[in-house]
Amino acid sequence: MARPASLSFSNLISISLCPSTVQSQNLIADNVSVVEGETATISCRVKNNDDSVIQLLNPNRQTIYFRDVRPLKDARFQLVNFSDNELRVSLSNVSLSDEGRYVCQLYTDPPQEAYADITVLIPPGNPIIESREDIVREGNETEITCTSMGSKPAATIRWMKGDKELQGKSKVEATYDRMFTVTSWLRLTVMREDDGVPVVCIVDHPAVKDFQTQKYLEVQYKPEVTIKVEFPQGLIREGENLELTCQAKGKPQPHQVNWVRVDDDVPSHAVITGSDLFIENLNKSYNGTYRCVVSNSVGETYADYILYVRDALTTTPKPTTTTTNTISATTSPPDILQDSQAGPEAQRLDHAVIGGVVAVVVFAMLCLLIVLGRYFARHKGTYFTHEAKGADDAADADTAIINAEGGHNNSDEKKEYYI
Repeated sequence: MARPASLSFSNLISISLCPSTVQSQNLIADNVSVVEGETATISCRVKNNDDSVIQLLNPNRQTIYFRDVRPLKDARFQLVNFSDNELRVSLSNVSLSDEGRYVCQLYTDPPQEAYADITVLIPPGNPIIESREDIVREGNETEITCTSMGSKPAATIRWMKGDKELQGKSKVEATYDRMFTVTSWLRLTVMREDDGVPVVCIVDHPAVKDFQTQKYLEVQYKPEVTIKVEFPQGLIREGENLELTCQAKGKPQPHQVNWVRVDDDVPSHAVITGSDLFIENLNKSYNGTYRCVVSNSVGETYADYILYVRDALTTTPKPTTTTTNTISATTSPPDILQDSQAGPEAQRLDHAVIGGVVAVVVFAMLCLLIVLGRYFARHKGTYFTHEAKGADDAADADTAIINAEGGHNNSDEKKEYYI
């Protein structure tokens, strides 16, 4: 039975995607989808066959196989299997003209028929991706187009930017040879972080898998600027030298770098070499904001450095000691003791000096006490005075002495200490 002329292509697609209606309880056939150029297999199967004859007809109702005999002179049809319950035939090198409804017939009374629709899939050609601009400036919108041509059925196009799926708009056009062309547009606003990110056009089609093409975004953006202090490190003091380096990154690469001083002039003896600023022998009159201005074809940007020069760091005199009981200590100026640049090392140094002075003084006092003690011990003594009792009554001097010696035991002992 021929296909009605009013049957549209869309109806044909619907038929090909659904199982064929079984016209008999005994005869079964399946629909087939095959990629152009490949081989399709048609199977006519019978349940509980009572030796009835099975034959296969093409969409024009011409007999391809009657039992195991091929009346049709088309060598692309080959018998795969023949038995009482099955007639299986292969069709090689399938083309679009082979698409249609094939008929399985079982010669019973009345005859039974089952239908197998062959749908030929034609994969699309390589997708073509194009952008409205090859180079996009940061913050601007761009449009990318992807086209898939010559497919059957129509393909579906999806978009990915990096690992994120984006939504585009598509249009399907049918061509005269029952093919389809699909075009999809994607609009997006680009930022500097999109530079170098791939935008991927993915074509989904039953005849192909992982069919895609991509385009890398190229984004121009204003420079990013940072200022690096080459030296000195830490706080800056009078008399020191200062060197600053202006580091800039942009696309395109920045072509101009300028150093200015906000609300004042750059010191006359400052040396500017490309991106470097050098000032020697600093003093407090140089305090202020120094600005590095960088530009490229996209725009201009800058970074600031605030210079604050502190007093020169003075050296703390060494403390002195004497052998007297008074301790002389030298106090550093408050501004130096409180200067954050002195830090933990300077404080530890001050503590060490003071500790050393105290130790020396204590040692000197101990030495003095020892000397005095030895001196007192050396001059300590005891002496006695003897007064002759009754010397006036003695007849002569010898008698007086003898009386005095004899009276020694009765004399008073006196002790005197000399200090």
